[in-house]
Amino acid sequence: MLAASTTDFTAQCYGLYQSPPLGSLVKTGDEPIELYGIVGHATTGSLEPGRRPIARGQDEASEEEVYRTSPQLSKLLKSEFSVLVVGHREGDKLYYYLPPRPARIHGFVYRCRPEEVREFSQSLDFLNMLINTNLPTSVDELIAAALRQTGQAHEDPRAFLVAAGKELAVLLSGQFNQLKAILERLK
Repeated sequence: MLAASTTDFTAQCYGLYQSPPLGSLVKTGDEPIELYGIVGHATTGSLEPGRRPIARGQDEASEEEVYRTSPQLSKLLKSEFSVLVVGHREGDKLYYYLPPRPARIHGFVYRCRPEEVREFSQSLDFLNMLINTNLPTSVDELIAAALRQTGQAHEDPRAFLVAAGKELAVLLSGQFNQLKAILERLK
């Protein structure tokens, strides 16, 4: 973890291009508090601020060839992802609001296992936090990605998505166009 606040955090991947998918549920922290968040943005770029990578591979047949002929690239580039905190666990209890303190710098971030995703998504209270986010990713895209990712962990993804759609209809009452845009992205 590179930066953290009570609302969000940014982590660097150990491997290039290894960020979790957009909308994935991840966790970080140790006892007594574990933070849960939704991956809302990912980037790959130079390790040095202000220094942009240059185009390579004009004479190469594939991307793999670019990295084979320029092995230093994996040491000069980094992949990072930003996470919106949507809840936390203290002991055995889940809370769907911000934690009392941010995650620790250099804390490990893990993608949640399907059973953890199912447990966390028993309540759809996290959707309200996603609706009110200010990450660089479009809110509609983030909500739809989170629901698609979360739905995959459920035995009946369609039933989960129908329940989530009903919850969104309540949360976005009066905002028909936004609701429609999100629901269309769930297909």
